[in-house]
Amino acid sequence: MARNVAQADASLKAGKWARTKYVGVSLVGKTLAILGFGKVGSEVARRAKGLGMHVIAHDPYASADRARAIGVDLVSMEEAMTTADFISLHMPLTPSTNKMLNDEAFAKMKKGVRIINVARGGVIDEDALVRALDAGIVAQAALDVFTKEPPAADSKLVLHENVTVTPHLGASTVEAQEGVAIEIAEAVTGALKGELAASAVNAPMVPAEVLSELAPYVMLAEKLGRLAVQLVAGGGGIKSVKVTYASARAPDDLDTRLLRAMITKGVIEPISDVFVNLVNADFTAKQRGIRVSEEKIVMDGSPETPLEYIQVQIANVESKFPSAICDSGLVTVEGRVKDVSFMSVGRIAPRKTAIMAIGVDEEPSKATLTKIGEIPAIEEFVFLKL
Repeated sequence: MARNVAQADASLKAGKWARTKYVGVSLVGKTLAILGFGKVGSEVARRAKGLGMHVIAHDPYASADRARAIGVDLVSMEEAMTTADFISLHMPLTPSTNKMLNDEAFAKMKKGVRIINVARGGVIDEDALVRALDAGIVAQAALDVFTKEPPAADSKLVLHENVTVTPHLGASTVEAQEGVAIEIAEAVTGALKGELAASAVNAPMVPAEVLSELAPYVMLAEKLGRLAVQLVAGGGGIKSVKVTYASARAPDDLDTRLLRAMITKGVIEPISDVFVNLVNADFTAKQRGIRVSEEKIVMDGSPETPLEYIQVQIANVESKFPSAICDSGLVTVEGRVKDVSFMSVGRIAPRKTAIMAIGVDEEPSKATLTKIGEIPAIEEFVFLKL
């Protein structure tokens, strides 16, 4: 893209010799902003630094220590938008990333920025990108993915002269296909030996009697992981996850492989730019620099019950909750929170950190959530989806 290779190739094949028309730009000294600093994003960073680029990244779940080890500065989305010469997208498509690059985002960018998207098509508002290209805000775009695939034959984006496109080739290489075949063979071999294959699509192999016994805890484990990672969003990133199991049984009698996989999946899946399943979750966490550890403690109870409780802790989560439920005991909110199913309050100790959890059957409007977050007595407000 930076050297106009595709356009120059088409021009020459059309019988033209337009050397001056396709003058490109150098990568050396340019700033690359990587949005989504997972496995793919971090690998792109390593290679970009080898090309002499200054690399910054935005990912609310990335570890600052891991980024520094690669030589990358973690920055806010605002800084990434306003300082980058190149922007490369490597995040999953979620409600929060859907059309993340829209008219408002493009308006903040440096004139002449170049966009690369080989992650998910829906993270870019394609109509807004066309407008940004026509206005000269975006100089060029290189796209391998689209909101609708295949895109329409008359797509303004695909036909734009400053856009280089490929038909979702991704990892379509001979080596990648061979790698998949090897992974499948290794996964089958590991499964036949009773091991957990790191990239298999099957769930962790545990005895049928253990699976039956742990069934009530499996979905709880994943939801605990999802809850924990949503609470840390916007913080200093995730360094490690510690899972504590309390049981009346001896630690060696408690098989927690499935629960660990579910918890790790719950933590990693919402923030990963690659597909996460039960058995590759731990491997994916390691690739993101996140350590997952387990602790088993013995407590009084019935040995007939496998677990008394499960606790999930994410490192470096600062205290986020207010010491008061409300300034005056009365809160007026414009809008309506429908069908409140429960409300629970708790605290660490008298006059110490307090938390309130409210369960609802339907998602409140954005205006209502914003209004709740503006209540002075609330130090921080987080809407969680389980």
